[in-house]
Amino acid sequence: MNTQSDWIPLAGIQLRKAGVQFDAVRVDGDEGRALADVLARMTGGDPGPVVEEANGRRAVYFLVPVGSTSHRAWPEGITRLTAGPNRVSYVPVPALGGQTWPLSWRHRPAADGRLVHTLLLRSALQSQEWACGR
Repeated sequence: MNTQSDWIPLAGIQLRKAGVQFDAVRVDGDEGRALADVLARMTGGDPGPVVEEANGRRAVYFLVPVGSTSHRAWPEGITRLTAGPNRVSYVPVPALGGQTWPLSWRHRPAADGRLVHTLLLRSALQSQEWACGR
């Protein structure tokens, strides 16, 4: 079984291959931040691990269970980072502290290793609050 220490770097930033410890859903810009806020409200402030990027696309990465994004339609503008036949994706992961710019934890990983619940994430995407933010 993978533990949190298996995938969170001790310092800096590392790329993690999707499909091993987690997959990710990426939403760029203010829409990703708004979605993270909606999800946090839905979960009492503890949605699971969410990484945000301060430059470039200003991406927000929602770390979800392996394989949980497949066989589902996702709205335009959503990028699934998964692994599969002829497909390799990498997800940037910052350390819990220290120099990690341009990445940071919008919501830190829980001690129990829980990831973002994919169905709640989809629900947040479809919520009225999300529609108003787009």
